[in-house]
Amino acid sequence: LLREYAGGNPEIVIESQRRRYAPPEHVQEVIAADTEWRKLQSAVDSANQRYNAKNKEIAAKKKAKEECQDLIDENKLIDAEVKALKEQLLHASDARNVLLLKIGNLVHESVPVDNDEDNNQVIRTHGEINKEETGLHSHVDLVHMIDGVDLEKGSQVAGSRGYYLKGDLVLLNMALINYGLTMLTSKGYTPLQTPFFMQKEAMAQVAQLAQFDEELYKVTGEGEEKYLIATSEQPIAAFHRGEWMDPKALPKKYAGYSTCFRKEVGSHGRDTLGIFRIHQFEKIEQFMVTSPDDNASWEMLEEMITTSETFYQSLGLPYRVVCIVSGALNDAAAKKYDLEAWFRGSKAFRELVSCSNCTDFQSRRLEVRYGQTAKSKQMQTEREKKYVHMLNGTLCATERTICCILEQYQTDKGVVVPEVLRPFMAGKDFLPFVKEAPKAKAKKEKAPKPTTAES
Repeated sequence: LLREYAGGNPEIVIESQRRRYAPPEHVQEVIAADTEWRKLQSAVDSANQRYNAKNKEIAAKKKAKEECQDLIDENKLIDAEVKALKEQLLHASDARNVLLLKIGNLVHESVPVDNDEDNNQVIRTHGEINKEETGLHSHVDLVHMIDGVDLEKGSQVAGSRGYYLKGDLVLLNMALINYGLTMLTSKGYTPLQTPFFMQKEAMAQVAQLAQFDEELYKVTGEGEEKYLIATSEQPIAAFHRGEWMDPKALPKKYAGYSTCFRKEVGSHGRDTLGIFRIHQFEKIEQFMVTSPDDNASWEMLEEMITTSETFYQSLGLPYRVVCIVSGALNDAAAKKYDLEAWFRGSKAFRELVSCSNCTDFQSRRLEVRYGQTAKSKQMQTEREKKYVHMLNGTLCATERTICCILEQYQTDKGVVVPEVLRPFMAGKDFLPFVKEAPKAKAKKEKAPKPTTAES
């Protein structure tokens, strides 16, 4: 699209950048860098041609047993010129590729154009949303009341936002994992348990630059640099890198399972209590690889959000589905839906699911091509390259979902286990309160105000 001479239309990319509220001048910077790269490539090709032609002259002279030292000396100079030009070409390519990282995927025409997430478009709402209830506890209190987590010892051992899951919450966590995988497997997904870390080169192909600073943990040790994964989407996206995908084998539907690790630098001061926003958590992920043709990926996006909705409906959790505004999209997403569950005790909608169509944004970086036959490879020229489309979507980030379940199913004496999870709960259908709510306890233990004399 950026090469106008080859039939592209840079204005489409510029308009998409405007919709993202990103600097449109980045597009012109890439075009200028690409022009410089093409000039150098032409110069390399021309120098190579002169070198090859001179080689033929030298060979002919040698065959005729004629003097050709002057030609050999000339070709040494041309060879040095080629090497110098190739070095410049490599630097130009690197400079262009760095600039390309500043340009996001093309925003789909159906995405609401805005730069404020408060204006996300509500698509639909499911379940009862009662904002007038009183006397309810938030998940921060509830994890304490059922004695399901030890945050103090977790932070002592692991640092800020560290935690130990205990007792019934371990069972509930595993129940969500097992139920989620069972549901997706029944829908034709292939379960995939991924590596927990990736080499830097592979991670750079699937993560944004900002993620390296704000999200990803670096692993030190022997060998190449590695990074802990922030989501199984990252290693699953790289699962097929460098491959040509057979159209007959698509779509690929993966149920990713992993522990995820995030620094959460950009969320400093937010959700610091409880286990809603933590550095380590478990997640079941939907990941799809589809054909780039016939709206296949857009139909799959709708199927994915429907699958997530079915999951939360079966858990009995009220929610709304929103379409994320253009200015809040991450670079890879052309369109994104969030499922925001209603937190009954907190009286707020909180994000539990994100489903994104990344079209060919990731597959281009990973060189995952569409078409596998020898004929199709020969037919795909540089201009006609086709790449698969990739989509990702949360089914269940378990610790966050636990928070919502606790609020939704709380009673005066404990928390009822959702019916669909009971087969995975070792016979438990109720999680009793064994501790007082922290606020109530603090009120009881609060010392009387000192008198003037005492102070």
